[in-house]
Amino acid sequence: MTDTPSNSLAERLSARFGDTLSISVVRNEVTAEVPAADLLAVATALRDEAPFSFRLPIDVCGIDYMGYGQTEWDTETVSGTGFSRGVEGEAMGRFNWADRPRADSQPRRFAAVIHLLSLEHNHRLRLRVFCEDDTLPMVPSLTGIWPGVNWFEREAFDLYGIVFDGHPDLRRILTDYGFVGHPFRKDFPLIGNVEVRYDPEQKRVVYEPVSIEPRVLVPRVIRDDADLVQAKAESADKWREN
Repeated sequence: MTDTPSNSLAERLSARFGDTLSISVVRNEVTAEVPAADLLAVATALRDEAPFSFRLPIDVCGIDYMGYGQTEWDTETVSGTGFSRGVEGEAMGRFNWADRPRADSQPRRFAAVIHLLSLEHNHRLRLRVFCEDDTLPMVPSLTGIWPGVNWFEREAFDLYGIVFDGHPDLRRILTDYGFVGHPFRKDFPLIGNVEVRYDPEQKRVVYEPVSIEPRVLVPRVIRDDADLVQAKAESADKWREN
């Protein structure tokens, strides 16, 4: 390892936690994977011990690895009529559950990621903890260590269905109280489950099954735009001149 701040942090983490953490450094960013059973002890040490001093949690988010490493986007080429993920892709309703997309490189589906900042050392760290059970994904809550993650954990619970054990008030925070499902899960329907309208006869808001076709017409395409090609050519000319 070269002597960079990230490598220095990775070395200190390895020396302190040993095999408890699986550490990687990619693009000078440190990620430490920790088992759920060790999360609270590791998080407490990262906050309190002087070589780390990660006292500021930046974010807690969820990840759904279903279909990870696979793609339903045409990223290099696209036809003249475009590409629709809702029609040609592997969205909910387009596959049998037994044949659902799987992530071969990630045997567990759900994970929680905690982003930490140490102001004292000007270091950032990404903690990743996988949920052992895909049916009921659960990890310990960090609210007892960093109270500020309260709403972050509620957001991950709302959007991914990850249960943070020990959270003092684990409720939905972005969706409605009667919302069904978790919208950031890969198997959640692209068009949702229900639609809402106001019924003037009943004088109230009513929920009904969605009436639109599942179709997404927004292609994600890597293009060689003319202005980028021109900029590259001009840059190459200047390099030759110098």
